Amino acid sequence: IVQQLRTTFNSGKTRDVDFRLNQLKALLRCYEENTAEMANVLAADLRKHKQEAHLLEIEFILNDLRNTLYNLREWVKPEKPEKSLVNVMDGVYIYKDPYGVVLVIGAWNYPLQLTLVPVAAAIAAGNCVVIKPSEVAPASAKFIAETLPKYLSQDCYRVVTGGPKETSELLKEKFDYVFYTGSGRVGKIIHQACSENLTPCTLELGGKSPCYLDGTANIAIAARRILWGKFINAGQTCIAPDYILCSKQVQKQFLEEARKVLNEWYGANPKDSPDLCRIINQNHFQRLTSLLKGANVAIGGETDLQDRYISPTILIDVKSTDPVMQDEIFGPILPILNVDNAYDAIKFINSRPPPLVMYIFTLDTKIQELFVTGTRSGSMCLNDTIMHAKPLCLYIFSKNVTDQRLMIENTSSGGVCVNDTLMHCADKPLCLYLFTENIEDRDAFIANTSSGGVCVNDALTHFAGQI
Repeated sequence: IVQQLRTTFNSGKTRDVDFRLNQLKALLRCYEENTAEMANVLAADLRKHKQEAHLLEIEFILNDLRNTLYNLREWVKPEKPEKSLVNVMDGVYIYKDPYGVVLVIGAWNYPLQLTLVPVAAAIAAGNCVVIKPSEVAPASAKFIAETLPKYLSQDCYRVVTGGPKETSELLKEKFDYVFYTGSGRVGKIIHQACSENLTPCTLELGGKSPCYLDGTANIAIAARRILWGKFINAGQTCIAPDYILCSKQVQKQFLEEARKVLNEWYGANPKDSPDLCRIINQNHFQRLTSLLKGANVAIGGETDLQDRYISPTILIDVKSTDPVMQDEIFGPILPILNVDNAYDAIKFINSRPPPLVMYIFTLDTKIQELFVTGTRSGSMCLNDTIMHAKPLCLYIFSKNVTDQRLMIENTSSGGVCVNDTLMHCADKPLCLYLFTENIEDRDAFIANTSSGGVCVNDALTHFAGQI
């Protein structure tokens, strides 16, 4: 498969922007014609409610694809960077080239979104693509394997199904780029496999994302936003709040509001609610229920193995050494750890690996600044959860800060972003699947070799700005 795709890529077929646009339009038609089936497979895998399926997966995919179609011609244009004194007379350009044959390994928690959004970006960038959906979400994987080939060019894009064995065989091949979404454990294996061939890769991994809550916040609104971010998709979201840091007094107020909110959303018996997703499989169910053993359950705690059901659960009197605090929870369990103040919270956060995202609920701007400058995280959201992500889960080594006004009762709006992400361009989702080529066109009649850039009509001088 990989060799066939490489032959196609070397032919230059996927480099043509019109070809890319036609393939993306076919992909858009695929989704628009199969919207109902997409909702059905998400219900089969996760018992995801139709509204949640549309909001967090289907419409997300459609909007991302429409945005790419609208902007692609602009995105792929060569750029003209600023010139220095040494190359002011030269023509300097940055061209964007596709990597080649790309492997996209999808995740099971958002099995359509986290597979198909990266695929669309890879296609838009001009690559040939091997698509490996997660076998843990079998209905979604089957949909991708059976449906996409009907719309996409088979000599450019192929779907491979299967489990760890098939993925291991794929990773033995020489890809030009690998994109993986999933656990840190598997991420290490993929990174090691990529290093054998010096293959560049992006690993979108999870982590324990903290949520700090203090008494200046509107607790009623904060509770709704924290609980929504935690319990959508039954907590199986890479940027869900993993645990809360707050004082005993704030904890008491939060629990009072949490009981009201959870009863409003899911009723007296959450198991009967159509709005609550299920755990993906029994293995993950047993992993989660083991975290409840010996824990002090303040709210929830009900489980049903056959139904893969765990009620929205909040734990109190949690210690940093408890099992629930060792790894990402990835389920509907929310521990609360008590701290006296923001300084203690920051000290605790900094004693652990940097999280994917950090949520800060406070109206005190000085405290906000303490967290922004005194901690390290992939991104940070002030006074809201989840809504900062565009697209989700791809903020690494930069700090995207979103400040959502806490006094506005609206959990479906964003905020004001400060700084941009370095590893994944929110406004240009194909940037991961391109590498830039610096081109400098030297005037062949000017005897001056002290300019920067990759050169035409000269040699070596393109390194001048890098030495």
